[in-house]
Amino acid sequence: MASPTTAAAALSRLLLLALLFLPFAAAGAPHRHRLPSRHLASLNASAPPTTFFEVDRPIRPLLGSVGPCSTLLLSHSFGATYGRPPVTAAYAPPECLAAARARGGSLALAVLEWSADCRGRQFDRIFGVWLSGAELLRSCTAEPRATGIVWSVSRDVTRYAALLADPGEVAVYLGNLVDQTYTGVYHVNLTLHLYFHPAPPPLTQQADLIVPISRSLPLNDGQWFAIQNSTDVQSKSLAIPSNTYRAVLEVFVSFHGSDESLREVVVKVDEDVVGSVWPFTVIYTGGINPLLWRPITGIGSFNLPTYDIDITPFLGKLLDGKEHKFGFGVTNALDVWYVDANLHLWLDHKSKKTVASLVSYDAPPLVLDVKSGFSGLDGKFVTHASRHVSATGRVKSSHGEVTTTFNQRFSYANSNVYTTNGTVQVVNQTIDHFCQGCVCCSSLGGSSQGVSAIYLYWNLGSGGR
Repeated sequence: MASPTTAAAALSRLLLLALLFLPFAAAGAPHRHRLPSRHLASLNASAPPTTFFEVDRPIRPLLGSVGPCSTLLLSHSFGATYGRPPVTAAYAPPECLAAARARGGSLALAVLEWSADCRGRQFDRIFGVWLSGAELLRSCTAEPRATGIVWSVSRDVTRYAALLADPGEVAVYLGNLVDQTYTGVYHVNLTLHLYFHPAPPPLTQQADLIVPISRSLPLNDGQWFAIQNSTDVQSKSLAIPSNTYRAVLEVFVSFHGSDESLREVVVKVDEDVVGSVWPFTVIYTGGINPLLWRPITGIGSFNLPTYDIDITPFLGKLLDGKEHKFGFGVTNALDVWYVDANLHLWLDHKSKKTVASLVSYDAPPLVLDVKSGFSGLDGKFVTHASRHVSATGRVKSSHGEVTTTFNQRFSYANSNVYTTNGTVQVVNQTIDHFCQGCVCCSSLGGSSQGVSAIYLYWNLGSGGR
């Protein structure tokens, strides 16, 4: 018989092995329940509710700021809401926002807080929050227990200051199904918290105008575009103001099929590829086994990251007063991907028209190479891919003449080996990225670089253990 120390070490190795499986699990649909009913039935209904949370960087107001001024935007119970219109509420800028400006102050921090509770049995659900058509939050619900759960999500929405200053409409879509088996109803409060500087900041970092690139209401779904396969391209046409001197696309992405191959969202303006998103692998709260995410959920599951693409170099083509088509496609997509975007625009208030030109542009097609070799059920797949997009442009405004360069480089390598009559799978994957002018997770400007590596050993003959 193994000693307690040996058994603990073996358990630790098994747990580590399980954790290695997780990056690939996010490809699974978030609406598929993976916990057998016998486990759910055994829960103690008299226990207190469980608080779920995602480990994330705390949002802290700046020193010297005043607040918060809190406003309840929406309160609703999401029961049988799948395939029905989003829940909406009129938005009016909080009085404290106008009062602060009247005193010479300015917005220092804006936080959108989603707080919810649920009791019973239910799937994990993807949901989105929009203000006047611009998405503010993409998230996944915690998967409830019979004893009940509570959780909250906070997102810094300061960059949407231009939207928050005008009246509009809040829309929330959380497609939920309720029947005799799945009884969980999500009770939600959506609150906006504002903090203020006592004086105007020296520089305005937020955009002057935010244009949604999403679907318009009325809908029986979220305002995102639903991309169902690799040939499906969704788009929206719009014209931008002639005095724009900077433009940044903020892209929201979530995938909900069994995508285990290269994942890439291609962003186009008219027929030109202006950027690409190779999204971070997010594992939803129903991924693999819901017990793995109680009470700490996967990174990004409660607050999915967004991706910025600086399209300022293309203003030379966009400042012609005409509408241009902003489109999204997904390489190797399986049903379904939800994609939309917000176009952040900085305007020159001292002139009616800026002058821009595209100096250089290079966007060769995706390089994709897949090789395979099998003898019976044993063999391997080897995949390599790369993408490069670069553009340089000049803009002349009252701020002077500015040259902007946007540059993306991605590379992908994956080997997938099957042995022991196909029952043992070993995966090695590496993604290398460099991006100048596009930063993940809602940061404007700058550059990012990194390598993401995954190793997976999966024994199908022992039930995935």
